[in-house]
Amino acid sequence: MFDSPFTRRVAISAALLGVDFEHRDWSVGRDFDRIREYSPLGRVPVLVLDDGRALCESALILDWLDQQAGPERALLPVQADARLDALQLIALATGAADKGIHVVIERVFRPEEKRHAPWTERCLVQVRGALAELDRACAARAGQWLVGDAMTQADITVACYTTYVSEAVPLSLDDTPALRAHVARCEALPVFQRFYAPFFTPVPAPATA
Repeated sequence: MFDSPFTRRVAISAALLGVDFEHRDWSVGRDFDRIREYSPLGRVPVLVLDDGRALCESALILDWLDQQAGPERALLPVQADARLDALQLIALATGAADKGIHVVIERVFRPEEKRHAPWTERCLVQVRGALAELDRACAARAGQWLVGDAMTQADITVACYTTYVSEAVPLSLDDTPALRAHVARCEALPVFQRFYAPFFTPVPAPATA
């Protein structure tokens, strides 16, 4: 499930923080019922702790990982201004990924005669708007990373979500060269390559009573 950008950013973050985990390669399509045993929404990622608690949604899992790491090693900056900057970039990337998923759903799960082109175009406008703002942030950064002088959750999330959008929608990054270069730099790192899986068209979950 590393083709899920949400799962992927959690896996990369855990690896960077030295947190070992067992990965189960379950699909929200074919393994929907199994996933729902841990996540009522049937969504990934889910992190099952040693005490049996299941943490659902990537933002919650990332917060838990940072808590385990402590403020000095946390991937989301602690200092107020840096934290706000990182969260803003994460929000933009998350919005782009969410709207990209809407485009994929419209294309994959709806019969052609029921697809609504104006809705798809609206989603694409939102995706492009978010990517353009991320491109400006990448072009304006002072150093190698988006916030401060070390990799943060902003870099991880922006790279994972932008890669997903470019492959799944699909959408060219030619109009956002600074973003494209930053994502390529991140994707060249071993930890990003370790948890990369190319996008493949999902299959619908089976109907349940």
